[in-house]
Amino acid sequence: MKEYNIENLDCSECGLELERGLKELDSVKYASVNFSLSKLYITTDDLERVKERIREINPEVSLTEVNGNHEGKPLNRKRELFILTISAVLLGVGILFREELTETPLSSGKYCIFLASYLLSGWRVLARAVRNILHGKIFDEHFLMTVATVGAFAIGELPEAAGVMIFFQIGELLQDLSLSRSRKSIRALLDVRPSVAHLKGSDGIRDVVPESVDIGATILVRPGEKVPLDGRVIEGSSQLDTSPLTGEPVPKMVSAEDDVFAGMINKSGLLTVKVNRKYSDSSIARILYLVEKSTQKKAKSERFISRFARYYTPVVVGISAALAVIPPLLIPGATFSDWIYRALVLLVISCPCALVISIPLGFFGGIGRASRRGILIKGSNHLDALNSVDTVVFDKTGTLTKGVFRVSSVVPSGAWNDEELLEWAAAAESHSDHPIAKSIAEACGKKVNTEDIKEYREIPGSGIRALVKNREVYVGNDRLLHDLDIPHEQCHVEGTVVHVVVDSEYAGYIVISDELKEESLRAVKELRKLGINTIGMLTGDNSYAAGLIAQKLGIDFTAADLLPEDKVQELERIMERGKKTAFIGDGINDAPVIARADIGIAVGHLGSDAAIETADIVLMDGSPMQLVEAIRTARKTRTIVLQNIALAFAVKGIFFALGAVGIANMWEAVFADMGVALMAIFNSMRILR
Repeated sequence: MKEYNIENLDCSECGLELERGLKELDSVKYASVNFSLSKLYITTDDLERVKERIREINPEVSLTEVNGNHEGKPLNRKRELFILTISAVLLGVGILFREELTETPLSSGKYCIFLASYLLSGWRVLARAVRNILHGKIFDEHFLMTVATVGAFAIGELPEAAGVMIFFQIGELLQDLSLSRSRKSIRALLDVRPSVAHLKGSDGIRDVVPESVDIGATILVRPGEKVPLDGRVIEGSSQLDTSPLTGEPVPKMVSAEDDVFAGMINKSGLLTVKVNRKYSDSSIARILYLVEKSTQKKAKSERFISRFARYYTPVVVGISAALAVIPPLLIPGATFSDWIYRALVLLVISCPCALVISIPLGFFGGIGRASRRGILIKGSNHLDALNSVDTVVFDKTGTLTKGVFRVSSVVPSGAWNDEELLEWAAAAESHSDHPIAKSIAEACGKKVNTEDIKEYREIPGSGIRALVKNREVYVGNDRLLHDLDIPHEQCHVEGTVVHVVVDSEYAGYIVISDELKEESLRAVKELRKLGINTIGMLTGDNSYAAGLIAQKLGIDFTAADLLPEDKVQELERIMERGKKTAFIGDGINDAPVIARADIGIAVGHLGSDAAIETADIVLMDGSPMQLVEAIRTARKTRTIVLQNIALAFAVKGIFFALGAVGIANMWEAVFADMGVALMAIFNSMRILR
């Protein structure tokens, strides 16, 4: 899929029309227009045909290659304002000296001055309406305004025709300004991109763009600057602000051999960093990429409004035509001019701009707000779905607990002693990157000779088997002992337990302690306050350790000793009860169950590709409280979207009724159209504050 900037896309309905038109092409496998960012995402093997189709749909729109941030080419606002000022002056002169001007229709000064005002302000609307009609696109805002104002001229309402066109264009200009402002606000919210990298080479230090730096290069990060690329510190120490990635302003101390990630802010010391990822693969680039693509997955309300707008305008045109023709034929004394005027008022009112613009803008604002708090939501549909969640299921290790393991006790069996037990366990686990294996190696304190390790094999959900100095060693959980039929005294021990078996003899067990996160209990309580009815936990740890955590947190149910496939089966049983279920795990070994959940949420520890790729939502700081914040953001976003829908329908409905009975005129109809659109846009932007 490729990404292009769209130039001169100035209405959301035009974006929908463009998207529908491109999807009709056989050469296009996928097409999505993001009006909020003026971008096109498309998969095609015939770009020239795509450009040709765009010209057919809207000749003013064009594609350009993506090159950094893009806001599209705005209207020349000074020129537009000057033209509208001249038009308004002509309109004012025409109204003030209306009686003094000759009354002969076609040759009168009155006709000429109002016509000049009308054409000066509305020529772009008229031209676009004609062009769209020639391309088979009839029912849009330009068509409605053209019919309404030309009709007003036809029945002698010259000042209103010119005035309505002027105010419509003023509304369009204000709408363009407000949309531009909203886009800038969203971009400012998301813009944590580093702009420069200080590349260190044999010829000294050069300032380059991060995109040009290769893996293995050395860069300097000075105090106060953003880290431009993912890498590892090779010299220096400093305190980093991680909030651009995690949403939490918790300082992180780094020194040699520590990893740093693009977007973090260096607060104190000078760092020398060896780059280990291209900018396009860096954490911040991937986050921004996914946030930018998030509006491609539309929420139900967005899809409904898109379909609704296609049928709403033709229906309103039909009602207006009936209102212009039927009453004068049926009501004694009714005149065609009066009822045609009323019908024209309805046409001005009927434009669905407020709905089509404000709803996607509201969702994108919600996604932007969440991203600044370290919550990556991969689509409006996922943000909207959070409103329906009534069951949350947690993984334990690394999600509710810190995942920082320490050996708390060593319990040998028979003739074995503490030192021997740790040495055999550390040797067997020497090829594992699991935190438990690392904690055992740290407690052992001796370097393992890897040449002594043969036939290393992981047993999913149970443990590890290896030949250590030609002796068969098993290291794992209680399930492993039962599978091997190894006699042992204790099955239930507090904490995470690693049993050790050497040549079929039980050597003892090692207790690994994992500390509960401080915010876990608070998160469970806050979820209860938000109306989450059921909170559970699925874990591969033993039932005793899982039960202790569940008891401390007040969790409704827990299932322990689960393999990854067992977790999926347990989750499916929960979902069969008709619950809208969110599962939150570490995004690596929990990938199958994250993918199966209604909403999969990953604890996306910095740099975890698996977390970012698998889940619908990623909590970059790994805090359960970020889930609470995500649900609150979803509810705030839905409230604003529903407010916009209610506002648009209510105001348009009222003015529709007033226009039909002859109370509302065209000036008021313009407010019902452009005024409501502006109000909805400003309301949508509240989510960012």
